[in-house]
Amino acid sequence: AGTTLSNYPRTQLLATLSGPWIVNFDPKWGGPAKIKFDELVDWTNRPEDGIKYYSGAAVYHKTFDLPALEPGNRCVLDLGDVHEVASVRLNGHDLGVVWTRPARVDVTDAVKKKNNKLEVTVVNLWPNRLKGDEALPKGKRFTETNIHKFTAASPLLPSGLIGPVTVLTKQLPRSEE
Repeated sequence: AGTTLSNYPRTQLLATLSGPWIVNFDPKWGGPAKIKFDELVDWTNRPEDGIKYYSGAAVYHKTFDLPALEPGNRCVLDLGDVHEVASVRLNGHDLGVVWTRPARVDVTDAVKKKNNKLEVTVVNLWPNRLKGDEALPKGKRFTETNIHKFTAASPLLPSGLIGPVTVLTKQLPRSEE
């Protein structure tokens, strides 16, 4: 009798990218050009109206080191909870876009042991900006629309890189010999 093998690779936690992140928002859409998040958080939970009601792209920056990777294993970046779409760059390498769960990209060919430079660009949805604009006088609004589905009373939608962001090792399944 043979051993049953999984079709999915087993993963193991290598690192959690906790601590501060530098985030760049577009000031033309009300966000701060540069701000430090002490930890990852839903934009709607931030005290700044320019972040709470922000809609558009924001770029997260983080530098990190990793313990050694076992030979033959792959290295995967897991963004955790992300709303809505994210593109990932590591050490200058474009690693693609994630828009479904799990929000993971293979970083094996881009990752180094020391001084990894991670950039995650996150784009959220438009309703939070519409809600924020409803509460502003017409001359101060960032948007103009004939869509009235989203008002100041509408709930905010989760936004941004919420995480946790982790680095996993992945051992590829081996066929029976």
